[in-house]
Amino acid sequence: MKKSVSNFVFLTTLILGSLISISSNNWMGAWMGLEINLLSFIPLMNNLKNSMSTEASLKYFLVQALASAILLFSVVIMSLFNNIFMNLLNNIDLFNFLMNSSLFMKMGVAPFHFWFPEVIEGMNWMISIILMTWQKLAPMILLSYCISFFYLNFIILFSIFIGSMGGLNQISLRKIMAYSSINHMGWMLSSFLISNYYWLIYFLIYCFLSISVIFNFMKYNIHYLSQTFNLMKFSPILKFIIFCNFLSLGGLPPFSGFFPKWIIIQNLNNYFLITMMVCLTLITLFYYLRVTYSAFMINYSISKWSITISDSKNSLIFNFFSLFGLFFCMIFYTIF
Repeated sequence: MKKSVSNFVFLTTLILGSLISISSNNWMGAWMGLEINLLSFIPLMNNLKNSMSTEASLKYFLVQALASAILLFSVVIMSLFNNIFMNLLNNIDLFNFLMNSSLFMKMGVAPFHFWFPEVIEGMNWMISIILMTWQKLAPMILLSYCISFFYLNFIILFSIFIGSMGGLNQISLRKIMAYSSINHMGWMLSSFLISNYYWLIYFLIYCFLSISVIFNFMKYNIHYLSQTFNLMKFSPILKFIIFCNFLSLGGLPPFSGFFPKWIIIQNLNNYFLITMMVCLTLITLFYYLRVTYSAFMINYSISKWSITISDSKNSLIFNFFSLFGLFFCMIFYTIF
């Protein structure tokens, strides 16, 4: 009872820290909100049943503290020397580069991704959902205030490349989801080149798809690819639906995950950038298809009386909109 109450307090403080950072009208207030968010997230990561949680929480704290120190350094220097070296700062743009780098490190975007897969490997699925969705909200909104578009193009391509190549040889589903998140971060950053409205659409759909995939993994206690074979004792259809959610997260049409990529391809004017993004994302679909091959192609012989379908209404709703939501998204996009 005490643990559940403390987790609720920490979770509430985490949300408030992000909201303080987003709604602040100065960089010091934004930095303070990020620190509140960090200090409330560390206790949530500690899990006595997982020996790797302590190592993961220490890695996360050190990286986030370094990113916060770089952000605070750039803010203080810019506030002290803004009037004296205005022309010099505009020409070099060094401190804007430092600000962007610190926020990229907080999000786990390549080439600052070194900590992200290792930290997720030491977490449970519930905390992984928070790290892959909510923890990216405040840094991305702050990034939209000081974004360097020349620097951004390199980060986009590098993130999609690392997210695509990093998941090729992984057997841990948590690391696969981590590299998939890095890949999606590249697409989300590219939406800043168009409009913040497209970023919001992509972020919401990405959060929904990630939650729908991880919810099934968490419900059936799946952490590695070899454990997916045990899903056949529940239902072959269930296994098929779970891996279709995988393909939806990868952006394969006609699933819902294709919609945010489609609107970015349609509206982004940099043809070289969008061509490279699509080609690199095909590598992500390759290892998704390799993972789902057993569910789609291999036939299993199971006794009829051993098949039990155990599913809830919430899971059915998530799976339905993940697989068949492209039609509703097209109607919404056409109207608005």
